[in-house]
Amino acid sequence: MTNPIRGQWNIVLSGYPRAGKTTLAEKLVSDHQCFTRISADELRKMLFNEIYPSRDEFLIYSLIAELRDAILKRGYSVVIDSTAPDNVTREFLLTTKAKHINELLVMLSLDRDLLVQRNIEKFGDAHPIVAYDEKWQNPRRHIPIFKFRNGTKEEFSDYYARLVELLESEMHPFKPEFRHVHLPTVEIRKALRNFLKTS
Repeated sequence: MTNPIRGQWNIVLSGYPRAGKTTLAEKLVSDHQCFTRISADELRKMLFNEIYPSRDEFLIYSLIAELRDAILKRGYSVVIDSTAPDNVTREFLLTTKAKHINELLVMLSLDRDLLVQRNIEKFGDAHPIVAYDEKWQNPRRHIPIFKFRNGTKEEFSDYYARLVELLESEMHPFKPEFRHVHLPTVEIRKALRNFLKTS
């Protein structure tokens, strides 16, 4: 890469299972030494040897938040690899105690037929798509979003180049001074706990 990433980033990936979130997160970390990856699925596997939903989702997301904040305070950028289909989860993952962090929600998408095919190949059926549909919410307008299409290798490469160009730009709309003021962290944690109890 010719240009450095500008500033620190807290990037949350959102999208269906098999949409390419892990591929994107791993490529960012591989190409840029300033990035680290946190995976919700890997935490579930490590702690409980379970897939979503694990026996304690609040613990998983609390650990993600603690890891994210510790990593950001060390000067690294973070990419959080999680489906994040609803706004409570997105805002919880985007809100950090660290100061002067650029936040970005990356929404991965591809054609439904290809998504179904990928899920059948991986899981044997398309049930994860149905589960994601049940939780899906359109992002709130104040959340900074980058839409990432991932239907083919060429499309992935094209959108990856656009994303990196944004991250390397000195002028972008996701700088802290342009961002919406979030609820206090305590309120967001409370909302997430309530949300996880009712889902």
